[in-house]
Amino acid sequence: MTATEIKALTFDVFGTVVDWRSSVAREADAFFGKHGIKGIDGIEFAMEWRKLYNPSMERVRAGEIPFTKLDVLHRMNLDALLARYNIGGLDEAEIDWLNRAWHRLDPWPDSVEGLTRLKRKFILATQSNGNIALMVNMAKHAGLPWDVILGSEVVRHYKPCPQAYINCADALGLPPEACMMTAAHNNDLVAASRQGFRTAFVLRPVEYGPDQHKDTKAEHAFDYIAKDFIELADQLGCP
Repeated sequence: MTATEIKALTFDVFGTVVDWRSSVAREADAFFGKHGIKGIDGIEFAMEWRKLYNPSMERVRAGEIPFTKLDVLHRMNLDALLARYNIGGLDEAEIDWLNRAWHRLDPWPDSVEGLTRLKRKFILATQSNGNIALMVNMAKHAGLPWDVILGSEVVRHYKPCPQAYINCADALGLPPEACMMTAAHNNDLVAASRQGFRTAFVLRPVEYGPDQHKDTKAEHAFDYIAKDFIELADQLGCP
């Protein structure tokens, strides 16, 4: 299949399109400053929060708990993290504001320009573990030009479950081979490829900071490999 036969690009969002680490750290630092909470580094807090991300989704994947939106999982993880750091005395509205830091993530410098170019030729869909409200609010905050919000809440599965990919293609009315999963994470692309998706690896070498040790390169023969979305748009012949 050539690029002209690909109809839709589906995107991982956290880390691939937006810089969750710096954005959550900024929000956490501002929150701690506002509430006079000292001695907690925003970057550390963001990283510790993110460490709870996959374990919480694994409880859903394993059937331990029913499907639960990521906003709710993030809140469960935040409550655990606040307890770990001995942060108390916050009201519900304040905790909810911090939990929604994930709705206010900033894009990588190339994201908006690159996505805008890609949109001229392809359907652009989120294929994120984030829920609908989270993805919509993030798009408004960051100016992300999606055509449609798909992903976990729509398909009722978390990646890398096979149905997370199959159901997204079905929602677009397309066979998997007409869709291309676009991500900065090797495991996401491998899982999508197993379901018939085309694949594009986009490098995000500082998603986890300057000492990042995983996903620093494409580890498989993906269909496209690019340093950013602008280069991917070039490769796909997008004006």
